[in-house]
Amino acid sequence: MSPLAQAALPGAFERSQSVFREQAQIVTPGRYHLYVASACPWCHRTIIVHKLKGLEQAVGISYLDPIRDERGWAFTGGRYEDPVEGMAFLAEAYERSRPGYDGRLSAPVLWDRQEQRIVNNESSEIIRMFNSSPLAGGPDLYPEPLREKIDAINRRIYETVNDGVYRCGFARRQHAYEHAVLALFDSLDWLDELLGKRRYLAGEQPTEADWRLFPTLVRFDPVYVGHFKCNLRRLIDYRNLWSYTRELYQRPGVSETVALDEIKRHYYMTHSSINPTRIVPLGPLIDFDAPPDRTLPAI
Repeated sequence: MSPLAQAALPGAFERSQSVFREQAQIVTPGRYHLYVASACPWCHRTIIVHKLKGLEQAVGISYLDPIRDERGWAFTGGRYEDPVEGMAFLAEAYERSRPGYDGRLSAPVLWDRQEQRIVNNESSEIIRMFNSSPLAGGPDLYPEPLREKIDAINRRIYETVNDGVYRCGFARRQHAYEHAVLALFDSLDWLDELLGKRRYLAGEQPTEADWRLFPTLVRFDPVYVGHFKCNLRRLIDYRNLWSYTRELYQRPGVSETVALDEIKRHYYMTHSSINPTRIVPLGPLIDFDAPPDRTLPAI
């Protein structure tokens, strides 16, 4: 069953679409600011690309508290402050951008400091803006010759893996849950086989496809296996996929974007319908620093 058909199943989880979709040209240092929560996988991909493209001086970044209540993402002080606009809640950015806004208050948010409004809140578009900015350095994560391949990989991974874990965790009927789980693990099996043949998803260098997948993989065993019932297999049971995850984690600058404590506290303390006790598990113990051990065919 296709993901679109699956979404129509009774009790299936359906994600709301992002509503701020303007494409910005990031050419002026300091004009744009990124609001993110390290705990959120959609934010995580923007944090990674922001880091890999060396945009720290060009695009500011502020972090949200991982614990979210009915008021939405918040700035609670300390590490979680907004020194740019002085907001207490991300909801204020939505209200300033569209007075009376009553939709979903999602992160990440790319904020235009000059026009005092949200430009974009769709992570897949924000990372492409970062990649194409003339202020950015580092490798091209969306190279022209690989774009068709990257887009095809992205579609399957988004539908069945990135969003697939949420379709498992927030399914309201057994049938919808089982369809989501089977689609998820069918894709994980495919990825494990693919990564036994090539180093990265689209070839010999990481592209945006890899950095869109990585935030889901790094959360898989600590959160999704238990919290979202994605438990047919663990990530560490996949030799190629687990080795690949460690390889990405160990690339310069990436490990410092992974906040496992925040990740676990966010999921286990925010989703009260799934974990009403809000108890955060201590485990599992996972060694992301272990040397990668894939055996790839000679080129």
